[in-house]
Amino acid sequence: MKKILLILLSTIFAAGIASYNIVNAAQTKTGGLMDKKILVAYFSWSGNTKSIAQKIQAQTGGDIFEITPVTPYPSDYNETAYGIAKEQKEKGIHPPIHNKDVSSYDIIFVGTPAWWYTMAPPVMTFLAENNFEGKTIVPFVTHGGGGGYTIDKDMEKLAKGAKVLSPFVVYGKGGAGVDKDITEWLNRI
Repeated sequence: MKKILLILLSTIFAAGIASYNIVNAAQTKTGGLMDKKILVAYFSWSGNTKSIAQKIQAQTGGDIFEITPVTPYPSDYNETAYGIAKEQKEKGIHPPIHNKDVSSYDIIFVGTPAWWYTMAPPVMTFLAENNFEGKTIVPFVTHGGGGGYTIDKDMEKLAKGAKVLSPFVVYGKGGAGVDKDITEWLNRI
């Protein structure tokens, strides 16, 4: 009987240690963000930024929100990029969006494609229309060859009172190693 009890207690103890290690590994995996209320907000025209947003959400366990303009962009790239988006950028237009209250979040990951050397106009609207006082913004940027430009600095200008961290910048959807790249980036936060 003592032998069975000893085996049972050993099993329970081992399960407890394993459970602790899983939780500890998850906290390490996400850079200690587990105790924060996280939102992953993104705008995606082609699906690249959405793909990265979903990967960040999966690793952080945060809520996810797609920033969508009230009037959707056309599906034609040239009409969108060289027409509407370029005009909005040049004229400083922040198009109306379906918005999200960010007041209950501590950390907001904000994703955008790089359009005309900055963030997409719907992301500008999202940042301008919400109160980010005392919050942390973590930018992530997808691009087609131009890089991240100064999008993090541009976000600082719109999100008054927020602490804006260094962005995760990736070409397209990031390729085969993007999950590992995201994990390494999150561990630096």
